[in-house]
Amino acid sequence: MTDPSHSHALEEGAPHPLGATFTGRGVNFAVFSAHATRVQVCLYDESGTVETASITLPEYTDEVWHGFVPGLLPGTRYGLRVHGPYEPEKGHRFNHHKLLLDPYAKAHKGELKWGPELFGYTVGHPDGDLSFDERDSAPFMPKCVVVDSRFQWTQTDAVRVPWNRTVFYETHVRGFTMQHPGVPEHLRGTFAGLARDEVLGPMRDLGVTSVELLPIQMFLNQPFLTEKGLTNFWGYDTIGFFALDQRYMDGPNIDEFKHMVDRFHAHGLEVILDVVYNHTPEGNELGPTLSFKGIDNASYYRLMPNHDGPGPRYYINDTGTGNTLNLSHPRVLQMVTDSLRYWVTEMHVDGFRFDLATILAREWHGFDEGGGFLDSCRQDPVLSSVKLIAEPWDIGPGGYQVGRFPPGWAEWNDKYRDNVRAFWKGDEGMAPALAQCLTASGDCFNHRGRRPWASVNFITAHDGFTLADLVSYNEKHNEANGEDNRDGHSHNRSWNCGVEGATDDEEVLALRARQQRNLLATLLLSQGTPMLLAGDEFGRTQQGNNNAYCQDNEISWIDWQAAGEAHNRALQQFVQHVIHLRKTYPVLRRNRFLTGKASEVTRVKDASWRLPNGAEMHATHWHDPRTRCFGLLLEGSVPGSLLPQPVADASVLMVFNAWEGALEFRLPARGRARGKIWTRVLDTALATQEEDVFRPGHRYMVTARSMLVFHSP
Repeated sequence: MTDPSHSHALEEGAPHPLGATFTGRGVNFAVFSAHATRVQVCLYDESGTVETASITLPEYTDEVWHGFVPGLLPGTRYGLRVHGPYEPEKGHRFNHHKLLLDPYAKAHKGELKWGPELFGYTVGHPDGDLSFDERDSAPFMPKCVVVDSRFQWTQTDAVRVPWNRTVFYETHVRGFTMQHPGVPEHLRGTFAGLARDEVLGPMRDLGVTSVELLPIQMFLNQPFLTEKGLTNFWGYDTIGFFALDQRYMDGPNIDEFKHMVDRFHAHGLEVILDVVYNHTPEGNELGPTLSFKGIDNASYYRLMPNHDGPGPRYYINDTGTGNTLNLSHPRVLQMVTDSLRYWVTEMHVDGFRFDLATILAREWHGFDEGGGFLDSCRQDPVLSSVKLIAEPWDIGPGGYQVGRFPPGWAEWNDKYRDNVRAFWKGDEGMAPALAQCLTASGDCFNHRGRRPWASVNFITAHDGFTLADLVSYNEKHNEANGEDNRDGHSHNRSWNCGVEGATDDEEVLALRARQQRNLLATLLLSQGTPMLLAGDEFGRTQQGNNNAYCQDNEISWIDWQAAGEAHNRALQQFVQHVIHLRKTYPVLRRNRFLTGKASEVTRVKDASWRLPNGAEMHATHWHDPRTRCFGLLLEGSVPGSLLPQPVADASVLMVFNAWEGALEFRLPARGRARGKIWTRVLDTALATQEEDVFRPGHRYMVTARSMLVFHSP
């Protein structure tokens, strides 16, 4: 190791920005730690294995250790060693023998190699985490990398798809491209592979607008997975909130991700990142010391209080992962918001989906919609301008908060998922719940001026069955996960249509295909914001695995060869058609919640519910558990905004029949325009969609378990 006084001049530097910042003249290092006594920056050669210098940051300002090293260039490898008390009973776990990742590092090089050297205590010692381990962890740790953020963007304007025109498409960088015929083999699984026109063109042509990527920030594979030959495929274990995960990169340069975003924008597609700011892979008191735990454990994590708990030696575990980030601390809150702004301003992403977002809004007294994180996002000129989507639940006290996030936020609506599944499965008494789903769940979201788009509707997501599996399996089949099929949800509201799994029975296959069309059409034509799981548009299967978080193989990868089969191509064409309907008819994506009341302008109800005989439904019909067929008439003559001179739109009639048998449905008259005809634009009983014209009063024979859509000018 070289003496830094001989190899590097050292200047005071600045306490901000945090992290390692290349200025053109050198690198400024700034590290927050309220309880440390000394912070060292260790420099490494290009291989990341030989330490070339150890620099003690000379200044301490506002709880930030900082220093400037002239002459350092982008590409420099480094890590941190932080000195301070090792007092677990007081919440302090400093151990300078452990090389740490800089929380603000923009890139990493090398892989983490699991071993007992990574732990701040001596594994197996009788005193457990109260013991102190003096072995050096540097050989087992990846190294941070100084980056040059300059990039020449070709698309300088943000896409900014309006919320009421947004259609989310959730996918995985690796899973989407690993078997894609349009991606060269060496680029499969990478950002460069996802950026290819052969990938993005079909996405755009499908009609989706905003692609939500499962976590791409640096994450770890936990030992319990690697020991079984599995991997953390989904990536929900982030350790670097500013850094890209190396396994998705074709090379070391972060420009690869920027180029991908640039190509998305060239195709008119938004990029939404699934982000995990609720916990880290450092686990509880028995977990490793990799970054935050060794920099300032008592600040970064929520620890048990002394007055009513076992004390700060132990961690509050509202995430189920062992620890919970402490966003009530101003510097931790700053780190998260700095990270979000970085991805928007430097990486040009268009929004975020927040994993277990209730935790981000939880203060010490519980969930608070006026808490620090939510207030920070609301007032921030950068963050308030992009899409913010909450997964509004966690396992902590009061963790289920659907509908409780403040204005400006959208939320994953799991009630929508469960109720739509149950209705089409044929469960009794689901008509009222489906009605709420179709109208953007106003019972949850219609307050404080929130708009229908606040309800992010989905039937499937990465977590759970795919759509094809939802109609093919009654039970989960997670044996490949190595947990004896104990993992994953058991109550899926799925129905195998008579046969469990794969079958050659043509009647069963036809019913499954119709059920997929029913579910997709319901999703894409409901008020609110639809989210489609990638591959559902062409029948992707995971062979009944509803928890494929650890399957980096054909279970999770999209089978593009199967996607090209005739029946799967037909389903994809159906999805394109339905998304086109959503875009064509404004009544299907209103900016105001439906009320069911007569408009003051037209004296016509914006929405009315119809019985099969064409009459309006009343309370007795809703309370009848046998109600499984009804219609929803959306009147285009009713203004969809508060403009003084609203423009009349086409009206739309949707008919839902979850009965096992066919029945007649009488097409109603349209408000005051009683002579207008109805044009059928969708019938899920038909494999291909053709328009047909009918007059009001016509008795249309609705096929068992099917959905219809008509429009009238």
